[in-house]
Amino acid sequence: MAKSSAAHQERQHRSRERETSLEAVRNPAKETVPSDLDRLIHEHIRLGIVSALAVNRSLTFNELKALLKTTDGNLSVHARRLEEANYLVCEKSFDGRTPKTQYRLTAAGRKALERYLNHMEALIRATRER
Repeated sequence: MAKSSAAHQERQHRSRERETSLEAVRNPAKETVPSDLDRLIHEHIRLGIVSALAVNRSLTFNELKALLKTTDGNLSVHARRLEEANYLVCEKSFDGRTPKTQYRLTAAGRKALERYLNHMEALIRATRER
């Protein structure tokens, strides 16, 4: 009977620990993790665009496409979303008869990336502290 009771208590203890862990994932420490994750940047292609432009003065459409290994349509749609949010500037010109699209990160885009990185660092810290 004692073994059964001890086993039961152990299962209950593990169940409480598991529930506590799940609760921590569901509701991270609100005082240490900002709740305003920038969903616009969080998407991986857009994060790639903003990150690449943060470390380069400017990049062409073809440079970004090669760097991110994505399609013309995919890059075009994501870049347009960032441009609409004023996170980047798109300048179109011609090199002879060849169209050339150049992208630069705006001050608002750089600030948004900084906020996003701070948010992710806070999430990492909160996770490691558990």
